[in-house]
Amino acid sequence: MNTPDGWEIRAISTLFKDAHLEVFREEVVPPGENRVRNWTVVRRKQAVVIAPVTKDGNFLLIHQARIPVRKFLWEFPAGQIDDSFEPEMELIRETALRELTEETGYSLAPGGDLIYLGHYYTSQGYSDETPHLFLARPVYPTGLGHQPDDSETIVECREFTYAELCSMIADSVIQDANTLATFARLSARRLLP
Repeated sequence: MNTPDGWEIRAISTLFKDAHLEVFREEVVPPGENRVRNWTVVRRKQAVVIAPVTKDGNFLLIHQARIPVRKFLWEFPAGQIDDSFEPEMELIRETALRELTEETGYSLAPGGDLIYLGHYYTSQGYSDETPHLFLARPVYPTGLGHQPDDSETIVECREFTYAELCSMIADSVIQDANTLATFARLSARRLLP
């Protein structure tokens, strides 16, 4: 099987599969090569990451237990896009707004901006995981608090100033790739204060 961009797929075998990820052993010939590459690939549902900013210019971060690294991390809210490994943009935007409210207890203000910042690959050496990045401003508290689903381990949501966020990044308090990538994209697009 050949892909439209010239990658030849010789064989794919499933090693593991559940509702959130799939692990495959693939035999692939990259464009311009004759040699077969054997690779283990993790395929994940696409995801969203939201940088929420209040009317006062503060950033919302959640404090969440991250079991694989055995740490509680401060990070922007994020979540996988349900029911699709290749979602349309409308579903991606809906997921961003839903995750914002569930994880922080804040919503986008009427007339506010949900700005798409593009996507990136978290670990392209072994995974196709693709988070879509957003800026949501201004956001306001719903009064209901955060309401994570049973699979989430969020313990707190707090506002931080831009200066505090910069210090947290500089001091390695913020360590997750999603928050760091979103901050970099916001900076590159001159959307930070």
